[in-house]
Amino acid sequence: MSKITAALEASVATVRDNTPPEGTAQTRRQRACVDHAFARILKLIAPRIRHFIRQYGLAGHWDDAEQCCAIAVHRAIQSYEPEKAQFTTFVNWQIRGELQSLRFRVMTDQRPSARKVEATTVSLDAITGGEDGEGLSILSAIADEDALGRTEAGASDYLAKAAMNALTESYVEHLRNSGLERIRRRAHNAQPKPVKAKRPENAAAAPPVRRPGRAPLDPAELTELEQRLEHNRQVVEGRLFETAPPLDLGEDETGLARERVRQVAKRAAKTMSDLAVMDPRFSLMAEYRQAMLAAH
Repeated sequence: MSKITAALEASVATVRDNTPPEGTAQTRRQRACVDHAFARILKLIAPRIRHFIRQYGLAGHWDDAEQCCAIAVHRAIQSYEPEKAQFTTFVNWQIRGELQSLRFRVMTDQRPSARKVEATTVSLDAITGGEDGEGLSILSAIADEDALGRTEAGASDYLAKAAMNALTESYVEHLRNSGLERIRRRAHNAQPKPVKAKRPENAAAAPPVRRPGRAPLDPAELTELEQRLEHNRQVVEGRLFETAPPLDLGEDETGLARERVRQVAKRAAKTMSDLAVMDPRFSLMAEYRQAMLAAH
């Protein structure tokens, strides 16, 4: 350990020993010891302070830079932990940080990328004038008080839309399964039943009759089912949830067509409410529905 390092450690120890705990008054003797030790610390590190001021290009703001360095030394003494590092190393980073902050406050950004676009870097703690003439920090000026409300509203809308899409898909899948089951039953009933020939009494046992396999589904009925499902989806999205444009009935926009759309929407609302009760993904919707029914 060099003489300067040892002297710094001793002076810092003197400052810390004569600084009473928070809430305890400092005596006049302690204050004098602290002032003397602090002045000695500044004298010991004066060469590196001058070096850092020149390094950060703050020679034109020398007095301000020295004040920042004194603040850095004071903060370093308060947060210094001797068991982790030596003070001569710890104080360097405090000084560099204060000088960097000062450079951003009083000068344009010196980085090459900033000079190309003539950018100016300012501290968020810099004080500007408010509308009433009082000091106002840049951070408080750019803070958006409505940001939290808009964020929560956006998240709520996103979750609601995702829930509506999931419930629509669940409803369409329910209709698809029901429609496929009806088509399978019709195909099975349309199959010809095997005729069992009468066997003479003395004749040998006839081989077992094989049952026909599952009847193939009619492609035309499958196509019609998908068209009907798409129609129901458009009704749900356009009339119930309003997540899509209303269903365009085209040239057939008659009272009968509108009534059919109304009936499809009514059945869809009833079916989806039942699905929401059975599916745990929509438990929140089911609880809301039960609360509304109880209120009425």
